[in-house]
Amino acid sequence: MQFDHTKSPEKFKSQINILREKRDYLNDFIKRIHNKTYIYSLHDSIVKYYSKEGLQKLKDELHQLTTVERQAISAAIAEARDKGDLSENAEYDAAKEAQGLLEAKISKLQALIANARLLDESKIDTSKVLLLSKVEFINLALNKKMTYEIVPESEADLKTGKISITSPIAKGLLGKKVGEIAEIEVPAGKMKLEITNITRD
Repeated sequence: MQFDHTKSPEKFKSQINILREKRDYLNDFIKRIHNKTYIYSLHDSIVKYYSKEGLQKLKDELHQLTTVERQAISAAIAEARDKGDLSENAEYDAAKEAQGLLEAKISKLQALIANARLLDESKIDTSKVLLLSKVEFINLALNKKMTYEIVPESEADLKTGKISITSPIAKGLLGKKVGEIAEIEVPAGKMKLEITNITRD
């Protein structure tokens, strides 16, 4: 974007605001990317199982990145390049960094989706606790009834009652049947959970 100093103060101020918005967008994007690890590794080539909901979430995120985020960053790079000297162009450097992080994230998601396998939830055995089981149990020490759904690690969300299959509680519950008591080692000691029901959504 080239500044035209002959225009009215209002127009010049509008140009400044546009640049600030682009700068803020890039800074926010870089922060969001840095909050997670998106470097591709051999671990991403391992076959992983997902629920229908979890796999769709990955596909939606990839679509957002390739159709919206990628175009926005390309536009920001083009705008910054128009300003001239790239050696002292902080906005250009920020846009290029954001582009590199974005492409790394896209590559990682593409690898995850390529190696994803969909779980057939209709064939889940409800006689014992398995992946995607919704388990109701009583914490005997607290005499408190709780319900958790055991999901793949990437779909875990404690706020919605979904715990990772790799968590201590899930590991302790796996394979157990209704009426059985799972003893789980936690930092505070041993926790006993009596299973009262096993279902699936």
